Amino acid sequence: MSAGHDVRFLDVFKGQPKAVWITAFAAVIAFMGIGLVDPILLSIAEALRAGPEQVTLLFSSYLGVQVVAMLITGAFSARFGPKRTVVTGLVLIVIATVLCALAGSIGELVALRAVWGLGNAFFIATALSVIVGAASGGQGAAIMLYEAALGIGLSTGPLLGALLGNISWRGPFAGTAVLMAIALILSAGFLPKDGPRSERAKVRLLDPIRALGHGGLLRTALGSAFYTAAFFIVLAWSPFVLEFGAIAVGLVFFGWGLCVAFAGVFLAPRLAARFGEVGGTIIAVLSFAVLLGAMAVGSKPVVVVAVILSGLASGLLNTLFTGSAMSISDAPRPVASAGYNFLRWLGGAVAATVVGHIATLFGSNHAPFAVGAVLCVIAAGLLSLELRTKGDAHQVPAEAALVGEEF
Repeated sequence: MSAGHDVRFLDVFKGQPKAVWITAFAAVIAFMGIGLVDPILLSIAEALRAGPEQVTLLFSSYLGVQVVAMLITGAFSARFGPKRTVVTGLVLIVIATVLCALAGSIGELVALRAVWGLGNAFFIATALSVIVGAASGGQGAAIMLYEAALGIGLSTGPLLGALLGNISWRGPFAGTAVLMAIALILSAGFLPKDGPRSERAKVRLLDPIRALGHGGLLRTALGSAFYTAAFFIVLAWSPFVLEFGAIAVGLVFFGWGLCVAFAGVFLAPRLAARFGEVGGTIIAVLSFAVLLGAMAVGSKPVVVVAVILSGLASGLLNTLFTGSAMSISDAPRPVASAGYNFLRWLGGAVAATVVGHIATLFGSNHAPFAVGAVLCVIAAGLLSLELRTKGDAHQVPAEAALVGEEF
């Protein structure tokens, strides 16, 4: 890491307006929600008398609704404005997290996680544009701030879930509700008012689907869908394989989240500069396949180490896949991002739904990891086809890595 790059990363935190810090704070809390339930999956299963197949629905309902909602958030923001969209998302998240803390059955919890996913879609799809519009230092500084929020949220979510979940499985939901309520109050009070509708670009509901008609974007999105499926196999299934307590699982995924943040902010731009976006993505997704293979055959200590190291591959892939998707077609970035995210998170929703059934089908708790490795190899094959047919003309400078758009 060059000194120049280090100084630049620290400089982006200086002199930012309140709107940037408020949105970044809310983004940290929103990203916490992805891994928040990980350490308490076993506690929830025990308290609500639910099997693994039911508990992993907490991921699939959250992601499934988020997938569909991603298609409408662009049109919603264009019609009502980014501030109203952000506030709407935060209101939904606060309501959902409060009710999650009060839920009396696994069915209620799954349904409320779906409402949480809807709120997350409205918030996350809009937060980056708010930061880009308000940040000093241009788009590069805004994206680096957003990447930092992503990394802090992913790493602290499991840790918060572990600490509060050690008291009660309801604790993480209640804690998140309090933090998101603070973010909601700050956002409603201090974010800039939305301008006239005439000043906002028009986005039609089906534009993201039409954007997937571009072959390169479609192959990239499908490759990302297979990778994201493997990503959520690790996230949703590892606690059932490790069978650790909440604190131990939280610490494992805290280390994982730190690796995600470090690789996404610092390593991905260098890998892309060396091998190109597509070439770097192929290297990273095959590395992920190797780690999943180790999880499929290894003992618990091996699984722990592989899960933590998989954060490096995930950090690289979160950045590189999105960079490819944003640069590979001539569709406007918000439209290309919506179409790409629709397929990508669809992969995660499907994986979270069927992962328990895969273990049952093969009679092994480690079988889902082997399936994830195969999915990563398929993703690499799709990217290799893109590399052969189009070449890899797209490079990602350090300031152009768009991690924020994929969460």
